Amino acid sequence: MTEPRNHMPGHPDAGAWPADAPAPGHDPSHAQDPEERARNESLGDMLKEVSQDLSTLIRQEIELAKAEMRESATKAGKGAGMFTGAALSGYMVLLFLSLALWAGISNLTGRVWAAIIVAVIWAIVAGVLAMVGKKELKDVDGVPQTTETVKEIPEAFK
Repeated sequence: MTEPRNHMPGHPDAGAWPADAPAPGHDPSHAQDPEERARNESLGDMLKEVSQDLSTLIRQEIELAKAEMRESATKAGKGAGMFTGAALSGYMVLLFLSLALWAGISNLTGRVWAAIIVAVIWAIVAGVLAMVGKKELKDVDGVPQTTETVKEIPEAFK
């Protein structure tokens, strides 16, 4: 018997499981009539199979949760890193621009009033940046797929 085309190296679907073959770990005996299975298999064998299936399900859920957490942590880390980098990089520029603004305004008013005006401008900028940063952190998804599939586990036992 020759190997299916999709198992040949270099084929775009290499490694894909053939549609007519049972999936790995799938026992074709599950396809039997439940009454016939009950007559042919012992209760111990059935409980062992359920235990193995449950163990596999739990391991898969844990792996899914780990993958989702890695993805969420990566997104959060990138967002926080970019926010921090932008803040630190712009700090020096803004410091000197603030000093220039303060010097310019102090020619029209006193130094104290110029400092107060510059401080109020920076308070407004800080408020806007804080709101934008909060919105970015709200967009972190968490583990929605894991939450959904864990909710389905009790349904499988009904």
